[in-house]
Amino acid sequence: MSNKQTAAPSANELLKQGSPTLAGTIAQTLADPQADRFSDDDNQFLKFHGIYQQDDRDLRKTGKKFIMMVRVRMPGGVLTPAQYLDLDRLSSEYGNDTLRITSRQALQFHGVVKSRLARTVKGINDTLLTTIAACGDVVRNVMAPPYPGTDGNGAVREQVLASALKLSKDLAPTTPAYPEIWLEGQPLELGTGRPVGDFSDPLYGKTYLPRKFKIGIAIPPHNEVDVFTHCLGLVAIVENGVLAGYNLLVGGGMGRSHGNEETFPRLADVVGFLTPDQVDAAVRTTVTIHRDFGDRTNRKRARLKYVLADRGVDWFRAELEQRSGLKLGAARPFTFTHQGDRFGWHKQTDGNWFVGLCVETGRIKDTPARRIKAALREVVAEFKPEIRLTPGNNLILANIPSGQREAITAMLAKHGLPVENQGSAVRLGSMACVSLPTCGLGLAESERYLPGLITEIEGLFAEVGLENEEIIIRMTGCPNGCARPYMAEVGLVGKAPGKYQLYLGGNESSTRLNRLFLETVKDGEIVNELRPLLLRYKDGRLGGERFGDWVARVLWEKA
Repeated sequence: MSNKQTAAPSANELLKQGSPTLAGTIAQTLADPQADRFSDDDNQFLKFHGIYQQDDRDLRKTGKKFIMMVRVRMPGGVLTPAQYLDLDRLSSEYGNDTLRITSRQALQFHGVVKSRLARTVKGINDTLLTTIAACGDVVRNVMAPPYPGTDGNGAVREQVLASALKLSKDLAPTTPAYPEIWLEGQPLELGTGRPVGDFSDPLYGKTYLPRKFKIGIAIPPHNEVDVFTHCLGLVAIVENGVLAGYNLLVGGGMGRSHGNEETFPRLADVVGFLTPDQVDAAVRTTVTIHRDFGDRTNRKRARLKYVLADRGVDWFRAELEQRSGLKLGAARPFTFTHQGDRFGWHKQTDGNWFVGLCVETGRIKDTPARRIKAALREVVAEFKPEIRLTPGNNLILANIPSGQREAITAMLAKHGLPVENQGSAVRLGSMACVSLPTCGLGLAESERYLPGLITEIEGLFAEVGLENEEIIIRMTGCPNGCARPYMAEVGLVGKAPGKYQLYLGGNESSTRLNRLFLETVKDGEIVNELRPLLLRYKDGRLGGERFGDWVARVLWEKA
């Protein structure tokens, strides 16, 4: 490999070197009925298999109760009706009877205990889905615009989705440990008498990537995937209704660490233009550049964005062209005007319909007021729509004939899910990560806290005369940024129990990072800190200027 690092490799690198199949001792622990957890080393290997070992932090005072989060990889967030119903059933049989839509268009199971883990993963694979590479130091779930065509670009959208599916398949790790442990139960065997330690993935090598690698594809003018936040972004260039190719973006990422100025969120650089036949080679080559130049001594600075920050986009372009033999064209003009999800009924280009449904904080569960899990199960079983998950933690039922709309609307309403007026603009545009009580990285509440905070903010909006205003609010329980808070008009990042950093100034098109406004704000003071800002915004904005743009124009100019 190309980079020469003199510092000692991180502990994770040594683990991968020692077990390049990623098998560890997972199978042995699964077979031990007395063990309720995996070792810390195996917990690192489990991530490559799409599994995080966690514990219910609400119960720590009475001892740790170990549970698993299991993530399904589904490029572009697309599910068949049968697949969705199977996952719904598995979540009830083996999980905590909920499904969680992620900010990368995937589904997560929570609350899976060790004794049910193998059956859960096997059940997921029986649906022709997989958990491999949903986590770990590999290319993660490939994102794509979730909506069927409504604008005459239906064919382009299907091409883009097909690209996401192909990239996901081609970039998946090939370890034989995954089928051996979860699917076949046969001894791990590489053939020809080679020892298991000789395994080397054709793309990733023996030690895989230094950290995770994220890919997103967007079609202007709608930037629902937050394409500038990815390690690698592809911006579709449509000319005369035809997909001419993609602008290649490289080096984005959200994660940072509190108190460490060497870590930071970063927007991707625009590198150049690719024709459709160049995409596969360019993407694979970019992955190898991260593999060879990413920092393997310090995981906090191991993302591809730091390679770009340190070496520059010109260096990257030259390295890409030299390795691949490609010649990138000059980037072509494009404009993003908005991001976010679409709710209610929309007519597709092909004459069918889709309905966008708000799943607040992405948690598919039943409550007395909103039985969304039961509603989706009933609708999908009866009418068999295609399911598409959005980057905003929401859900689409697609390819619905016109004659089924009225019955589906009534069935959803019966379970407390209106199709029209699903929530205020600020609620529909909000996002939260999972955080407490299951995420081991969570420093403050997020998913459990944000809905109530939005209710308070709705009251504040009414108080100051901004009832119908849309402001993008995103919250995370730690600085890793899973809900992409650094792009929001209002971003809240957990620092400690009940304490957050307050970021302001992202924009509607999700093309601008926000900035830190307050280092610490207590949860009970968030509304009070926003009140004077919203009053100034209401009185001082220009025309229909959005809050994030007002912040950038007024507050940033004085900084």
